[in-house]
Amino acid sequence: MVLFRRLLGDVLRDRRMQRGMTLREVSAEARVSLGYISEIERGQKEASSELLASLCLALDAPLSDVLREVSDAVALEEAAVAATPITVGTRQRAGEVVASAA
Repeated sequence: MVLFRRLLGDVLRDRRMQRGMTLREVSAEARVSLGYISEIERGQKEASSELLASLCLALDAPLSDVLREVSDAVALEEAAVAATPITVGTRQRAGEVVASAA
């Protein structure tokens, strides 16, 4: 799910920056390639549960806290979508226009 992937990346990046860590430091600590972590943070790649656990450990962030933060962000996005008026032929979702299948 692209929405979850993007929001997870945002949360992981925020956590990394709050700790003052570089991608290189997280990469070394988690034993995951720097490029792959970068793609996860940008919402371009999915993180497996094992990889996510390694990243959380490297960031000294409980997995449950990270997932709760992502869940809260998903809820905010869903609320924004629900509050957006629907027009004929298109639907706006949190600032983006998505063509309908009709």
